[in-house]
Amino acid sequence: MKKFDTFKTIQLILFICITAVSLFVILTDKELYQLIASDVHIRMLCIVLWIALGLSFFFIFWDFSLFSSFKREYRELDFALSSDPVSGIANRYSCDSIIEKYLDKPIPDGIGCIMFDLTNLQKVNQTYGHTQGNELIREFSGILQSTSLNFCFVGRNGGNKFIALFKECNNEKLNNFLERIEVKVERHNSLEGTYPIFYRYGIAFEEGPSIRSITDLIALSNKRIYNEDTYETT
Repeated sequence: MKKFDTFKTIQLILFICITAVSLFVILTDKELYQLIASDVHIRMLCIVLWIALGLSFFFIFWDFSLFSSFKREYRELDFALSSDPVSGIANRYSCDSIIEKYLDKPIPDGIGCIMFDLTNLQKVNQTYGHTQGNELIREFSGILQSTSLNFCFVGRNGGNKFIALFKECNNEKLNNFLERIEVKVERHNSLEGTYPIFYRYGIAFEEGPSIRSITDLIALSNKRIYNEDTYETT
C-alpha cells in the first residue's frame, strides 16, 4: 500500500509539473499562442490533449479516494481482528502474536511479565448479569490501557485474565506501573454508582536460568497469582 501511495503521489506531481510547464509555454510564446488561436486543427489537438490531461487528473484523484477507502477498511478490519470486542484492548490473538516473536528463542534480557486476574468478575456476572460484568471488564481494561502508555503491551488473555509484557524492564518500571494502576483503581472504586474493581496479579522478572522461554515466564507469572504470597488489591 505504501508503494502504491508513493507511486500515485509521484504521478500526480508529474502531471502538475507538465500542466504548469504547458501553460507557461503557451502564455509566454506569442507565436504559439497565435498559432493555436488561428489554426483549428492545432486548437482541436490542444483541446483533446487538455481533455486527456483533465481525465488523468480525475482518475488519479479517484485512485487516491479509493486508496483512502481501502486503508480505512483495512484499519477497521485490523482493529476488529486484533482488539477484544468487550474490553476494547488487544485480544488473545494479538497477545499470541506478540508472544510468537519470542518463541523458540532464548528469552531476551529485560523481559518482564505481569498477569492480572479480575477476581470479582464472576460474582458480578452471577449477581448483576453479564452486561455489568462486561462493563467491569471495560473499566479495568481502560485503566490498564491508559497506564501502559510508554510502559508495556497489555491485552486481555481471555475471561478474567489480562497480561502485561515489558521490554527493557526493571523493577522501578514494574513498580511504577503497578502503583499507577492501584491509584486509578482506588479512584474508580471511590466513585458512586460503579462496581468496584478487585484484582490480583503475579509478577515474573529476572528469574534466572530456570526460566528459558517466554512461555515459561508467562506461566510463572500466572502461577504466582494464586500463591499464598500473591499480590492482591481490593
